[in-house]
Amino acid sequence: LGWKFYDADDYHSLENKKKMAEGIPLNDEDRIPWLCTLHDILRRKDSSREDAILACSALKKMYRHILVSGASAIQSSQPVQPEGNTALKILFVHLDGPIDVIAGRLEKRRGHFMAPELLKSQFDTLEPPSAPENFITVSLEKSLPEIVLEIERAIFQG
Repeated sequence: LGWKFYDADDYHSLENKKKMAEGIPLNDEDRIPWLCTLHDILRRKDSSREDAILACSALKKMYRHILVSGASAIQSSQPVQPEGNTALKILFVHLDGPIDVIAGRLEKRRGHFMAPELLKSQFDTLEPPSAPENFITVSLEKSLPEIVLEIERAIFQG
């Protein structure tokens, strides 16, 4: 697509990386400043009228609200509508797959700070996207070209 790509893992604090390397799951307090930083990055891209892709484990609905609206989403329990003046328009792509498939991929990953045993805690924390969130769900059991095509279709058709 020629869009700037951001890996959210690059923006974790040293403390968060250390916790994950030690097999300690992150909590909301750990994640909120990180998510606000990611929102700020997306806000700058939006202000410049540039599209971007962010790879991020936005596991909870609240985390996705922070990505859309920034710190103001923390105070509000109400869903933030993308049509609002301050909210970003984000298409969330929920890459869905069985834990054993994802665990197999994690085992092949080298040099990453997240301990593979944290995968279960991520599944336990996961709140899959639902209406009125702007999202698509794509199966990780499809081939990479099929996954990319499905995401591109969603971007350009809707």
